[in-house]
Amino acid sequence: MDFDTTHPAISDLRRAARRRIPGFVFEYLDSATGDREIGVQTTRAALDAIHLLPGILHGQITPELETPLLGQTYARPFGIAPVGMSGLIWPDAERLLAAEAATARIPYGLSTVATQTPERVGPVAGEMGWFQLYPPADPGIRDDIMARARASGFGTLVLTVDVPADSRRERQRRANLTIPPKITPRMIFQMILHPTWALGMARHGTPSLKLAESYVEKTGAASYMAHAGKAIRGAPDWAYLDAVRAGWDGPLVVKGVLRPEDAVRLRAAGVDAIWVSDHSARQFEGGPGAITQLPAIRRAVGPDCPVIYDSGIEGGLDILRAVGLGADFVMLGRAWHFALAGLGPAGVRHLIHILTQDLVTNMQICGIAKLADFRDQLATHSYGVSGQA
Repeated sequence: MDFDTTHPAISDLRRAARRRIPGFVFEYLDSATGDREIGVQTTRAALDAIHLLPGILHGQITPELETPLLGQTYARPFGIAPVGMSGLIWPDAERLLAAEAATARIPYGLSTVATQTPERVGPVAGEMGWFQLYPPADPGIRDDIMARARASGFGTLVLTVDVPADSRRERQRRANLTIPPKITPRMIFQMILHPTWALGMARHGTPSLKLAESYVEKTGAASYMAHAGKAIRGAPDWAYLDAVRAGWDGPLVVKGVLRPEDAVRLRAAGVDAIWVSDHSARQFEGGPGAITQLPAIRRAVGPDCPVIYDSGIEGGLDILRAVGLGADFVMLGRAWHFALAGLGPAGVRHLIHILTQDLVTNMQICGIAKLADFRDQLATHSYGVSGQA
């Protein structure tokens, strides 16, 4: 099948995923928070307001996409962001995505709330593995999780700090998706209508929070899953960050930064990279589009601090916009799961192709050979930008 004809864009992968997975699973993957999910619209509008001016007479341009970051050189300036409960979206999703990332030499982020343990995924991801830490309140659990991630081969730790409370996620609630799960007749009917997903789940087992479960006593199914969620939920402060920094001997990234003053303080605390993100509007509906905060954060931390961006990315043009506003690297989460659920591992490879070709085409049209030379240019209005920067 010619995926370039049948699925030329991420929106096509989203439609394919919707057809192949039960409705309650799609709602988990696709939803944000808020009754109208205004945050998603705000982020999209902010990205669309960033305009690049094409140039002419550039001659032959062969864009360079290899990107150094935190001691590694990645084949592309984009990677796979951590997504909780990936294995609910598609059977064995964590290991499948990690394998594709390792082959493509792009980073793969494993969530603390994955359906697989670091020990199962780390060897598959190899040098491309990043581990996302949701901060446990218990320092003993925190330190043990970090030690397990390091021993499993994860080289970069991503501390996520923008989930201090559970968000409403109204679409998920309407779909009756809860932790612990409460299987309803409607959900069973949806599973029956999606036999490929259902058979895969039967082979790999019911998805659950495998890492968190290892820190609670397994009593009743409902009780231990509820306690598993609590085991990896804490309310971190700056002292907590200091403890994480002291306990991790590799690159440390803090994810969920939107305020420049926070970015400056994080750098002073020894954080190696700042990850600008609004959690794709899954936590908070009332904020600005994350992309609008990127230039100020870049100015605050200076030119030498690695800055990563996610939220709302829908193609290579959006990646170029983020780089132009100061990002060194861009991550996507939902899109990889649309690709995997819609087309299997071949869909993940196709998404890499989509992003690569879109990025290359737009770089050639704008006369950009190296992303490193383009970084920050939109923020300073010195590279041909029209509209909001």
